[in-house]
Amino acid sequence: MSGPPPRVTTGDDGGSPPESVGSDAGDAAPPDPGRIDTDRRPFVLVWEVTQACDLACDHCRADAQPARHPDELTTAEGKQLLEDARSFGDGQLVVLSGGDPLVRPDLLELVEYGTERGLRMTLTPSGTASLTPETIAALADAGIRRLALSLDGASAAAHDDFRGESGSFEQTVAAARAARDAGIPVQINTTVCAATAGELPDLRDLVADLGAVLWSVFFLVPVGRGRVLDPVPPERADEILNWLSDVGEESRFGIKTTEAPQYRRVAIQRRRDASDAPEGDGIGRRLGITAGDGFAFVSHTGELYPSGFLPESAGSVRDGDLVGLYRNSDLFRSLRDPDGFRGKCGACEFRHVCGGSRSRAYAHTGDPLASDPLCPYVPEGYDGPMPAGRAD
Repeated sequence: MSGPPPRVTTGDDGGSPPESVGSDAGDAAPPDPGRIDTDRRPFVLVWEVTQACDLACDHCRADAQPARHPDELTTAEGKQLLEDARSFGDGQLVVLSGGDPLVRPDLLELVEYGTERGLRMTLTPSGTASLTPETIAALADAGIRRLALSLDGASAAAHDDFRGESGSFEQTVAAARAARDAGIPVQINTTVCAATAGELPDLRDLVADLGAVLWSVFFLVPVGRGRVLDPVPPERADEILNWLSDVGEESRFGIKTTEAPQYRRVAIQRRRDASDAPEGDGIGRRLGITAGDGFAFVSHTGELYPSGFLPESAGSVRDGDLVGLYRNSDLFRSLRDPDGFRGKCGACEFRHVCGGSRSRAYAHTGDPLASDPLCPYVPEGYDGPMPAGRAD
């Protein structure tokens, strides 16, 4: 297959990495994940500043509630977390997620604080009436570098039904246009499950129409309220990943897959012999970003998780050892060693460039090192057990 590789990256989040592709106008490019030693620092650090949110989305990882939790990190503790994040290195990307971050009255203060200290501050707000043009302008003034907004349907009927709130679609679309007018690059996040897969072609057109710089396509992990949704079957997931590869080759916006690191296997299989897999992923770098390996998540109460979809704590950042926990905890170190993965993921020749979703493995088995049930690929000669929870 000729032509350039698609502009696709992969992440593993609970608040998708809003700066995985491209750079902001007038700014230096964000750190290249291929040049970051993910044993030493995450490419993406997500802080779930609150679980509070006015929406009741079907897939919500956070089981968001209307009221804020009394044990949330305080403003002072949040500022200390941002100070600690500076120790990872220059230009650390920090994603403020939720719930809905706008519920916190100190949000602008936290954005300004992080920006003043050289952090790349980005935001994943909910599509509610609180996301006004005035709020977006204030976020721009505070230094926000990217706004990630969620659209799970290409129409008000489809999106609002999934999000559990009438008017969310129109509010989200209006916010995307207001952010673009304010000079804030926009990312669109979409959840892929059985209920939304048919919306993807129309969503692609909407993402282009909104002038988004990145489309983050997240494959459902059954945690939180998402446990009641049906995932797409493994073979259908591969079809979607192949389709996304085509979209990436023809679109002006970038594409990022989340909780679907097998995109890298798909990319390799489309472009070259799989025997070269350990040397490169076919899309411009040696390794991707997955739970605990280039990605870290701080909960609203200060627990450090490999991902928002992998709620196994390595410890509390309230103890002041964010960097040490990321670098040295047994949990994070095990997730950075694909040779220790179990089942067909551990036997797969693509394990060093894919490795499967550790979050999905954990959700289905309680073992973050188990095989990912969404991937249909079976390594040649493998005759061991198949992943638990396979959708087919």
